[in-house]
Amino acid sequence: MDALTIAVAKGRILDGALPLLTEAGLAPLGDSEKSRKLILPTARDRVRLVIVRAFDVPAYVRFGAADLGITGKDVLLEQRGAGLYELLDLGVARCRMMVARVAAAESAANRRPLRVATKYVNTARDFFAARGEQTEIIRLYGSMELAPLAGLAECIVDLVNTGRTLRANGLAATDAIADISARLVANKAAARLKRDAVTSVVNAIAAQTT
Repeated sequence: MDALTIAVAKGRILDGALPLLTEAGLAPLGDSEKSRKLILPTARDRVRLVIVRAFDVPAYVRFGAADLGITGKDVLLEQRGAGLYELLDLGVARCRMMVARVAAAESAANRRPLRVATKYVNTARDFFAARGEQTEIIRLYGSMELAPLAGLAECIVDLVNTGRTLRANGLAATDAIADISARLVANKAAARLKRDAVTSVVNAIAAQTT
């Protein structure tokens, strides 16, 4: 079998994907939670995991450093999935991408252009453009909830799980953009040149998602 590398997003996605990978015979060897290693062999010969940031997974897969990747649908939407095949919804690390505003503020909604703070610049721009709303997008990477409270933006676009953080900061989710979960993607060349190996691994993972 051809050697395969799977790039997996660290954190919540890795935590959710590990049981699926384990059941598929792809458990990382050693203690993945305590290990500082970023490249991990697996129980399946000639298959290894590379642990990277979620936003870096598509780059590793697109440019051939990894044959397969596991990252969030939010990342694929933002980067528009260029050069990748999206193969499976793994059904883990579920949340929603939402627009949120200060719960008591009505005047902010009347301001044009609407200032939106987010790290999902392309996704937010596409969403508001489809609704015919003019926006000024402010790219942030820290705590999005602070932006409306500090007067930097009228609303935010971010991932929402339970909504507790929004409520604790006086914000309310007002619009749903997309349902988000972890997705398995493939390098287009690897899907062709390593077809048997890729298909074998994909089928093993798919069997755990049904």
